[in-house]
Amino acid sequence: MKPITRKTAIAISLACAIGVAAAASEQDAARLGKDLTPSGAEKAGNKDGSIPAWSGGEAPLPGWSHGKKRADYWKHKDEKPLFSIDASNVDKYADKLSAGQIATIKQIKGYRMDVYPSHRDCGVPDFVADNTKKNVGKAQLGDDGWSLKEATVPGFPFPIPSSGTEAMWNAKMRYRGVGILFPHINTAVSPRQGGTEWIIAGQELTIFYPWGAKGANSLSKLPQVEYYILFQYDSPPAMAGQALTVTFFLNQPGSETFYYFPGQRRVRRMPSYSYDSPQIGLENQYTLDEPMVFNGTIDRFDWKIVGKKEMYVGYHSFGTYDFSAKFKDIAHDDALDPAARRYELHRVWVIEASVKAGMRHVAPKRTFYLDEDSWSVMAADDYDGQGKLFKFREGYLIPSYETGTCDAISFAQYNLAEGRYVFDMNPIGGGKDMRWVTEPEGVRFKPSFYSAETLRSISER
Repeated sequence: MKPITRKTAIAISLACAIGVAAAASEQDAARLGKDLTPSGAEKAGNKDGSIPAWSGGEAPLPGWSHGKKRADYWKHKDEKPLFSIDASNVDKYADKLSAGQIATIKQIKGYRMDVYPSHRDCGVPDFVADNTKKNVGKAQLGDDGWSLKEATVPGFPFPIPSSGTEAMWNAKMRYRGVGILFPHINTAVSPRQGGTEWIIAGQELTIFYPWGAKGANSLSKLPQVEYYILFQYDSPPAMAGQALTVTFFLNQPGSETFYYFPGQRRVRRMPSYSYDSPQIGLENQYTLDEPMVFNGTIDRFDWKIVGKKEMYVGYHSFGTYDFSAKFKDIAHDDALDPAARRYELHRVWVIEASVKAGMRHVAPKRTFYLDEDSWSVMAADDYDGQGKLFKFREGYLIPSYETGTCDAISFAQYNLAEGRYVFDMNPIGGGKDMRWVTEPEGVRFKPSFYSAETLRSISER
């Protein structure tokens, strides 16, 4: 019998390692739909029952169609709060709150969180569940360690994440159909302390996810784009007529932005308009990577899974999506109306982001809280260069009846250092509801639409 050469031994060892890894992936994939939900969450509730077992996706009550108020067709619409958290009792509940929530409650007079029974009714369509299972052990990050190289979409790339980077990609790739249409939204910034003047930027907005079509597709064969977005402002007078398109990539730092300025009657490419760049016209209150609690490329941070936490988060907060409401009835000068915000106890992934060596960011340390059932980013605490908490953001999750999932799009951001807040990505006061779109319809669901030429043509009419 011939002795085994070193080369042969290495080959055998490698083959064994691959076999072990493949077996482990198969075991992990088999957990989805058993002890884990199709999205990777723990199916079981918590020990005292305050977080129930996952019940699967729930359809709206009979009779809902787009244009009708979503809250009216939710099964649990008539529930009453179990209790409220405010400055008088916040310390009692501190273990189930983030640092940002605690600071916001203590700083803003009259701020209140009404806590309701918890409902785990966030599911995914069968094709998303199937694609998610296919991704276990097969979805890949790029060689740079942060980009998303391969996955079967639409589906969560890493339902059982081993790193904070993988968890953040789950949040970014959650199924939202092929896009979202907002006939009218207001990006609003509250008055300066002691003042009464709001900045309310009205606009039409379109989001397009080129990987969101129904079925099973290889991400590497699609445009390497996370999403495209178009803003068209109609108010206030200083911003009316401005428009921009932004492309966020899967594998490139930053973003590509084209901005139309009506006073100049020209489209400008904005190569540095990304990350923590302040958004134009909003008095340095709102950066490009703060929408929807987190937005844009993840390459400037190292991402670490801290663990899981039971936390009161903005769940089934239909009041922040009530397009029939008056804006000022929901958005008070100091904070959103407590009655519009509904909180439930849920398990969240706690993800810590630290700015990479050699990189800069206005918030070099951030903590994000991701809902285990939907992977929506529910909250974030931002710390400045001196390690002081200075911003808190929270998303407001509702069922998306169009897609059969849940999503947190509407959100608020409290600047604790300056006493102002931002309220964005909601249809409040517009008179028309937003819509999740599941089938491509028209030119806005084609990559070629998001170009300088298109922006020029629609802006100069």
